[in-house]
Amino acid sequence: MTDRRRWLGLPFIALGVSLIIVDATIVNVAVPSIVDELRITSSDAQWVQEIYTLVFASLLLVFGRIADRLGRRRLFALGAAGFAVASMLAANAPTGQLLILARLLQGLAGAMMLPNSLSLLNANFQGRDRGIAFAVWGSTIGAAAAFGPLLGGWLTTSHSWRWAFGINLPIAAAVVFGVLRFVDESRADEGRRGADIVGALLSVIGIGSVVFGLIEGRTYGWWTSLGEHTILGVHWTAGISAIPVAFAIGLVVIAAFLRIEVQRNRAGRPVLLDLGLLRVRSFRNANIAAGIVSLGEFGLLFALPLWLQNVLGYTAFESGLLLLALAIGSFVASGLGAPLGNARGPVFVVRTGILLEFLGILASGAVVSTTTQWWQIAAPLFVYGMGVGLATAQLTGVALIDIPISESGQASGITSTTRQLGSALGIAILGTVLFSSLGSGLDSRLSGMPPQARTAITQAVVSSAGAAIPGIAAQPGSAAVAVAAREAFSVATRWSAFVGALFLLLGWLATRRLRTAQS
Repeated sequence: MTDRRRWLGLPFIALGVSLIIVDATIVNVAVPSIVDELRITSSDAQWVQEIYTLVFASLLLVFGRIADRLGRRRLFALGAAGFAVASMLAANAPTGQLLILARLLQGLAGAMMLPNSLSLLNANFQGRDRGIAFAVWGSTIGAAAAFGPLLGGWLTTSHSWRWAFGINLPIAAAVVFGVLRFVDESRADEGRRGADIVGALLSVIGIGSVVFGLIEGRTYGWWTSLGEHTILGVHWTAGISAIPVAFAIGLVVIAAFLRIEVQRNRAGRPVLLDLGLLRVRSFRNANIAAGIVSLGEFGLLFALPLWLQNVLGYTAFESGLLLLALAIGSFVASGLGAPLGNARGPVFVVRTGILLEFLGILASGAVVSTTTQWWQIAAPLFVYGMGVGLATAQLTGVALIDIPISESGQASGITSTTRQLGSALGIAILGTVLFSSLGSGLDSRLSGMPPQARTAITQAVVSSAGAAIPGIAAQPGSAAVAVAAREAFSVATRWSAFVGALFLLLGWLATRRLRTAQS
């Protein structure tokens, strides 16, 4: 591959990654319009948002391994084409059920792309150039996560929620063209013939069950069922929640998966998970650090938009505009990551990035109040974005630096899965902190009210994730209650940020075990 050609291919790989990340967040601000037009239930609306993440996280490991055999460029381009088809179906969906199906297909297509974006970079770039390529990749993730709500808010407000999906078609077409034109194919050498079908099925069921429990725990109840629910067509009426059942199934199946993989590794048979990769020190330790960092890395993006809109009164578009500070910080970091890595080593860049993330989230939590000005939150978000741009890219690069190119698809799948599981667990924990603190804080602030009224108001605010606050404020004689709700939500957001900062601090400590030849 010529030097010019691979650099021309890099923007198209990054553009493909942005499709995946943006679509994970863009729908959040479009859901109210979707509910209004398609007349879907709250349960269906929830699945429109979450089926994408569930399918996406479940299939990363499988598609990373498949790409090693069939070709990473081929699977990436196929994923981009599939993403375009699924987006077209979503944009034209006449019912909520068909929209959910389209979102499922988007998750499947996204899982084809993300691990292979990493393995394509790992295969086509070496040395200092690889650091630059991973810096672009990491900054794209941070920028896309912040840009998604802004784009979704603008398209939904100015046009239609259907454009939140329709805009993917020309972008995906460009990705397919650019990757096939400028990126060379790579695949593993013919080694163990055959396929680990049983391992693939067990990994999907196990990971899917655990991710389902993490993202749905607050909705269905972590232990006791919060009423009757319909889950993927199954009507759940038991007193115990479906969540511990999902966790139990997931852990048992994952244990069975690991046992089978150990046996197949020993026998020299084809495997989904090559356990030899875990003996590579840089890969093992980087994945441990990545998993811990992911617990706190993007949890703030769950709580912050809710606080901005329901406490400060920002619109969805204004909230997305403020989050652009994170994207700008991430892009600035992309220009600093490679030269800093060349001068001080990638591990130094990782530690610096995580430290900036920690300081940014800590400062964000410190300034959260009912009177916070936009610039007070934009400044720490910029610092946080710089940290994401430095840490995400270089930590991934450290994880793959000693992995043979032939195994990079599988290794990328493992790394992507680790980060997705960490992110899902982090959002579950930070969401629990947010809403538990909100409930207890608001209840104590309304202690002078009759118990029944106090409970009703608290439940309304918590169950709506704060969306009930503007309605309360509009009612005559409820100004004091609205003030109490805004104060409680601000304190809860602050605690959520502080817990996220704690996870990042633990992740920074975990990087003390990172060592590479370049560090």
